Amino acid sequence: MIKINENFLKLQDSYLFSTIAKKVSEFQKENPDAKIIKLGIGDVTRPIANSIISSMENAVKEMGNSETFRGYGPEQGYEFLRNKIVEFDYQKRGVDISPDEVFISDGAKCDCGNIVDIFSINNKIAITDPVYPVYLDTNVMSGRTGNYNSETGKYDKIIYIPATAENNFVPQLPKEVPDIIYLCYPNNPTGTTLSKEELTKWVEYARENSSIILFDAAYEAFITESDVPHSIYEIEGAKEVAIECRSFSKTAGFTGLRCAYMVVPKNLVGYTENGQEISLHKLWSRRHGTKFNGVSYPIQRAAEAVYSEEGQKEIRENIKYYLENAKTIKNGLQEAGFTVFGGVNSPYVWLKVPDGITSWEFFDKLLSKANVVGTPGVGFGPSGEGYFRLTGFGTKENTAEAVERIKKIWS
Repeated sequence: MIKINENFLKLQDSYLFSTIAKKVSEFQKENPDAKIIKLGIGDVTRPIANSIISSMENAVKEMGNSETFRGYGPEQGYEFLRNKIVEFDYQKRGVDISPDEVFISDGAKCDCGNIVDIFSINNKIAITDPVYPVYLDTNVMSGRTGNYNSETGKYDKIIYIPATAENNFVPQLPKEVPDIIYLCYPNNPTGTTLSKEELTKWVEYARENSSIILFDAAYEAFITESDVPHSIYEIEGAKEVAIECRSFSKTAGFTGLRCAYMVVPKNLVGYTENGQEISLHKLWSRRHGTKFNGVSYPIQRAAEAVYSEEGQKEIRENIKYYLENAKTIKNGLQEAGFTVFGGVNSPYVWLKVPDGITSWEFFDKLLSKANVVGTPGVGFGPSGEGYFRLTGFGTKENTAEAVERIKKIWS
């Protein structure tokens, strides 16, 4: 008899964005003439920059020539891309990362889920609340979370660290010490950030308690304020306690191409049950090489072009476009009387829903009355109840129209 991994039965009925897609599909069938504007899922709408497309096209042509054809690439990724990542994303910020500490992958979402493979099932997990669902769900699948409590909306063995308006979206250091800490900044879903001073507290906390920080910096390219770190490794001592993942998805529009990377410092260690130090870099290298055959050569050449002079200029224009959309949403919602957060160092705008309704009720009303799709805050965790996420990743025209529709309903 085939046995299943029963941890999957502890997951909620469906993934947040799958539920949203189903609701929108049903509404569209019932209202075929409705023009729905989707500002929920964090997918991009701007086309990929010309210089990046050109580089990918040239690489594809190489694959059709017997002299330049390539099969399996290096397990960690091609050196030409890893060298560019180190030069532009780290050395220019005074951070000492070596190319062999960089692992090219097909997405930060995958990295966040896959990295748990190298950690003991007995590790205690801490997540900020609200949080990107993948951090929690992948640990549910692995069996680290215990059972779900429907009354609290929490899993028994997870340390939840609230980040809400009440604490200015600055999560407090937990009294119960976790082994693994998930941090995402600029934050998804709230769009808020931590200052260098606040992030330093987390690094020092992890060093004092031999914890590991899994730092998701997928939105670092949207940072506009000077006191917001682009990398956790800008903090002294972070290479001893942190793994960082980044993505080209939002930075350069690679949601459909798939390319990201993770940095695992060589001096980062974990421990066996008897206290023996083990290199996490070595473990991840073994896992990465065993379960992943690499990102295709044309895609890695496209990612390399992101760092060219023209590529940098073009992606900055796209990022500016999305940030202007976020500003349009934020300003429009404030004019309509909403309390709004984020949207400055992030494409995400996090709003407080009107009193007396839940975030899913707000979703339904927004869809039915304004034909606008967003994301209910409770889908990101119990502390997300009472909030709602909208994204600046739509087109300029759709964003402006969506805001006007919302204002007509709530102004």
